[in-house]
Amino acid sequence: MKSVTLAQGSGGVESNRLINEVFFARLKNDILILAEDAAVFKIEGKSAFTTDSFIVSPIFFAGGDIGKIAVCGSCNDLAMMGAKPKYLSLSLIIEEGFRLEDLERIADSIAKELAVNGAMVVTGDTKIAPRGSVDKIFINTSAVGEVLIDGISCKNIRAGDKIIVSRSIGEHGAAIFSAREGIELVSSLKSDCASMWPTVSKFIDARAEIVAMRDATRGGVAAVLNEWCASSGVSMDIDEDSFTVLPEVAGVCELLGFEPFSLANEGTFVMAVRDGADEILNILKSDEFTKNAAIVGEVVDDGKKRVVLKNSYGTKRILEYPTGELLPRIC
Repeated sequence: MKSVTLAQGSGGVESNRLINEVFFARLKNDILILAEDAAVFKIEGKSAFTTDSFIVSPIFFAGGDIGKIAVCGSCNDLAMMGAKPKYLSLSLIIEEGFRLEDLERIADSIAKELAVNGAMVVTGDTKIAPRGSVDKIFINTSAVGEVLIDGISCKNIRAGDKIIVSRSIGEHGAAIFSAREGIELVSSLKSDCASMWPTVSKFIDARAEIVAMRDATRGGVAAVLNEWCASSGVSMDIDEDSFTVLPEVAGVCELLGFEPFSLANEGTFVMAVRDGADEILNILKSDEFTKNAAIVGEVVDDGKKRVVLKNSYGTKRILEYPTGELLPRIC
């Protein structure tokens, strides 16, 4: 079985063959194929820029792989700022001996997810590390997008804004934990890893005033809501029962001793909306992937900068910012 060799990181014939046969064959476009030291491109109007690194373990999991999550991660960060993903860089650190078949599978996932976003890789880098120096493969992506929904910022959140969660929560964290520990679940639990721009693009023509958006990745919904309270100096009253949590996710949480609010997501986002929350909710519910979207609470101004969870029994508790090591190498 063919595998990656150190010679393929030397910058010579072997390197060029790897890049051409694995990456150019799947990702080539008019900019990338020039193979210059830097990509030259033009974006009209305001732009957004982000970068992220991915060390997820295992690299293949139910619902995705490290290639898919690398594209989703950076493109979703742009989408949360109302920006259409356009151009990405792709940098890979690959362990000597990594199966070439797996690398091709990852490259296929990257190409597929780029197409979902209507984006392209325009520059990149490949390094081969000696066996044992890196765990299989690490990926870094940076992305540039064109801002189409302007003014999105958590600094603008204020009392009266509605809080919306786009779908059920905790599925990525639960799926990764299950795969890592070899837990056999009866159902088809899988990561929610997905690109958000196709959903966000539907808001462009809506009249709703989107104040803030953020993908609930590491630290989950709990991290997002607490970050927003700290940034804007507000509090939030959140209805605990309005969230959808799959039974399998709840079961993993019992094993871990965690809450689903703290588990990572890779295709779920939180919104603060001033006007037209019902319209936004209807847009989300019209899609099978976000059919479990819900208005989960409201922003209040009590000066305490905290997230208060309420349930149907009238019980209230503070949803704390996640602390300690939850699940390492989740993305």
